[in-house]
Amino acid sequence: MKAELSTSLLNPADYEVAADALSSCVHCGMCNATCPTYQLLGEENDGPRGRIYLIKQVLEGNPVTNATRKHLDRCLTCRNCETTCPAGVPYAKLLDIGRNIVEQKAERSLKEKATRKLLRTVLPYKNRFTPLLAIGRVFKPILPAQIKSKIPRNVAKGKLPITEHTRRMLVLDGCVQPALSPDINTATARVLHKLGISLITQKKAGCCGAVSQHLSAEDEALVFMKKNIDAWWPEIESGVEAIVMTASGCGAMVKDYAHLLRNDSDYAEKAKKVSELCKDISEIIVNEDLSKLSITGKEKISWHPPCTLQHGQKIKGVVERILTTCGYELLPVIDQHLCCGSAGTYSILQPEISKQLQSNKISNLQQNNPNMIVTGNIGCQTHLQEISDVPVIHWIHLLDK
Repeated sequence: MKAELSTSLLNPADYEVAADALSSCVHCGMCNATCPTYQLLGEENDGPRGRIYLIKQVLEGNPVTNATRKHLDRCLTCRNCETTCPAGVPYAKLLDIGRNIVEQKAERSLKEKATRKLLRTVLPYKNRFTPLLAIGRVFKPILPAQIKSKIPRNVAKGKLPITEHTRRMLVLDGCVQPALSPDINTATARVLHKLGISLITQKKAGCCGAVSQHLSAEDEALVFMKKNIDAWWPEIESGVEAIVMTASGCGAMVKDYAHLLRNDSDYAEKAKKVSELCKDISEIIVNEDLSKLSITGKEKISWHPPCTLQHGQKIKGVVERILTTCGYELLPVIDQHLCCGSAGTYSILQPEISKQLQSNKISNLQQNNPNMIVTGNIGCQTHLQEISDVPVIHWIHLLDK
């Protein structure tokens, strides 16, 4: 795709990324075949190819309209198109660039601004989100149905093991997961303890930056990234093996630190090292001796692979291999490649599309009557729990028995 990009809109680094992405696109439209929003809406501009054209027009200096922003807002950033694309177009990177410029050029309504600001002010901060969730649980019986459905039951954190293993790994607590499901990282610590690995939490680390990044607050996201790098760096220098992610959304983000901080003279090398050390928990466990866990699972399971795992991190078949090795029966699920509609803040900002995707996904996951649904991302887990007839849990709990 030929493009004459405006140098006044793009810094040199973004210019290079955008030019590479646009020149790679061959207009084939294979991306539309696996795009959730294109499948639902049937609109060219609500598929990756159409959005690429819209971004191209913006980057060439053409007027930015509310319609342009609407179609970019509707993108889930599930990156299914990247998995499908035969030309390897880095769509997500191009989308971030396009969205940031559109955010500056097209004025949002006061309601939209307030909602997005509220999300950025609350969700990334554990000390703000946790008490608000606790209040929500108290008043849940009298809340509107739409809000009530998004408040999960309270879950006990559980006991952490006392470990002093030679092998040590860091883990990111994150921002909302400690409040929504604090038992995930505790279960992970117990599983890794059985495998001879100590899991370390660095309290000064917080939100991975994804909320801000995907709401076009790039500078704000960089602050979160640098804070995490600073918090982890002493442990990295002392020889930790990995930085473990139990939420695949955070994992996809942290693995992108190297790219996002590539031009920062103070953090580029550190960010590269952090991205190299970042591993989804499945990447750790698959290489260990699973017989140490003594798991003989018998339940029938429907596995929902988060988009940030299968498309963002390109990790496929790993969790499935772990669970089947441990004896669990994984049921077939149609359209497993499609997004569940959670997508970070998407379920709040685009509720109608999100609900359609949620309903389709639950229908497919429950089709063969599983005992439970398992996933690997807190966003997917809480989103699917809203309407599921069976428990929805993080898959690590199946190994913590």
